[in-house]
Amino acid sequence: LFSAEDLANWEVKIEQPVSTDYRGIEVYKLTTWTQGPVMLQTLNILEGFDLKAMGYNSTRYVQTLYQAMSLAFADRDFYYGDPYFPPAEPITGLLSKEYAAQRRASISMKRMVENLKPGDPYPFQGGTNPFETLRQKWTPEPPEAEALGVDGFQQARMMSDREAFLAGTTSIQAADKDGWVVSVTPSGGWIPAFIAGNTGVGLSQRMQSFVLDETLNPFNVVAPGKRPRVTLTPSIALKGGKPLLAFSVQGGDSQDQNLLQFFLNMVEWDMNVQQAAEGRGNILGYQMQSSFGAHQAEPGRVEVTPMVAPFTIAELQRMGYEVDVVERTYNPTTAIWFDQELGTMHGAASDYGDDYGIAW
Repeated sequence: LFSAEDLANWEVKIEQPVSTDYRGIEVYKLTTWTQGPVMLQTLNILEGFDLKAMGYNSTRYVQTLYQAMSLAFADRDFYYGDPYFPPAEPITGLLSKEYAAQRRASISMKRMVENLKPGDPYPFQGGTNPFETLRQKWTPEPPEAEALGVDGFQQARMMSDREAFLAGTTSIQAADKDGWVVSVTPSGGWIPAFIAGNTGVGLSQRMQSFVLDETLNPFNVVAPGKRPRVTLTPSIALKGGKPLLAFSVQGGDSQDQNLLQFFLNMVEWDMNVQQAAEGRGNILGYQMQSSFGAHQAEPGRVEVTPMVAPFTIAELQRMGYEVDVVERTYNPTTAIWFDQELGTMHGAASDYGDDYGIAW
C-alpha cells in the first residue's frame, strides 16, 4: 500500500553507475537494484576466452555463453537487492576480474551443468561471506516454486496478452550534437499482476520480484520502503572516454541476455549496429530464477533460431540441453552507435516490435 506520505517523500536518486572494461571498452550499468551487473559479470568471465576462434553460434560458443550467463544469474539471484538497505551487496567483489577468473574455471565444455551455485565474492573485496551457510544450501529452483508450480501464482486477467505487450516496458536511447547521451528503460505499465496462491494478495508488476525468505536472497527480502531488484537495464559504453554505444531492451529476464549478445555481435562478430540490434541469431536461456510469478527456473532450456545449425542443436541436446527452435527469439533492442572516426551517429532498432529511430 502507498500512503500520501510515501509519495511526498519520494525523490530521484543520483547514483554512480557500475562498470567494467571489456577489451578496451568501458560498459556502464545501474547497480544491484537492477540486473544490470549481470552483463558486466558475464563480460568479465567471457574476456578470458577467444570467442572468435570458437565461431559464431558454434556448440562451444553457445555452451560458453550459456554457462557464463548462468554463473552471473546465480549471483544475481542470491546477491542483488536494494543498495539503500542493509546488508550491503558485495558489488566490488562481484565485479572484480579475479573473481571472474575463479568463476570462469568452473565452466565445463563437455556438458550442461544444471545446478550452478552463486560464488563467494567476499574474499575479493577483503571480507568474509556472512551468508556462506545459505549460499551452500542455495538451489536454482526455489522451494516454493517447486511446490506451487507456475499455477501457484494466478495471473489477473485484466487485459489480453497483446494489450499487455503494448502496455509494458519500452526502451529509449537519445543523443545530441553536444555529446549528451541517455539510455532509459521505463516500465511498469502492464496490468496483469499475480495473485499469491490462494491469499487474494495481489503483487504488482515489480513487487513479485521480492522474496519472502532470506534463504533465497538475503538482499532482496521484502520490507517497507524497499525497492525490489528489477530486470530493467539501460546501458552505455565508452571507448577512449567518448561515447560508443547507448543500448537497452525490454523483456524481463531476457534483457541482459539480448544486450550481451548485441554487444558481442558488434565487438566480436563485426556486425553493424542494425544487424546487432536485430540479433537474428540470439539465443535465450531460462536457467535463472524468474523475476516474476513463482520464481521458477528451467535449467538447460534454451531457445534458438534456425540460424543455429542442426548439428549444433543436436550437440547441445547430447550435452543435456532442452532446445526449442523458434522463428525469432524475443529481442526488441534499440541502440545508438557513435562512429568515433567520422563523428556521426547511427540509430538502430530491432524489427521484432514497433521500434524505430528518428534523427533531425
